[in-house]
Amino acid sequence: MTHDTVTPDDLFQCQTCGECCTGYGGTYVTEKDIENIATFIRTDKNAFVSQYCRMSGGKPLIASGPDGKCVFFDPEKQCTIHPVKPKMCRAWPFIENILKAPGNWNLMAQACPGIRTGFTSEQITACVRQELACLKKSRGED
Repeated sequence: MTHDTVTPDDLFQCQTCGECCTGYGGTYVTEKDIENIATFIRTDKNAFVSQYCRMSGGKPLIASGPDGKCVFFDPEKQCTIHPVKPKMCRAWPFIENILKAPGNWNLMAQACPGIRTGFTSEQITACVRQELACLKKSRGED
């Protein structure tokens, strides 16, 4: 495949396995994420952060349950906050860190069966940029 013909769908097809909901450093939540999730679960922002997050580097991350998965993961239902899931979850696996270190794509593929490998760094970063731009636009971000 040439650079121009590779699409995000060529690089990733979600297998709905829930592996992306497993710890691996945590899921940071933005102020917008906090507001959306708190409203969705019918609590206030402060209660959401204190009950469902832990702090890392001064930023809130969604906490993990005893099984190492996100506290909002249910083995039968998968993501219980899917309609308002955080930006980081919506972007997966097209995350900003890949733009800094495209080699991480292959590392992530070891934990995620939906990630396909064998693409060049340029193809991967082009698709990541495309997906992040679409996400930004869908969230009304500049």
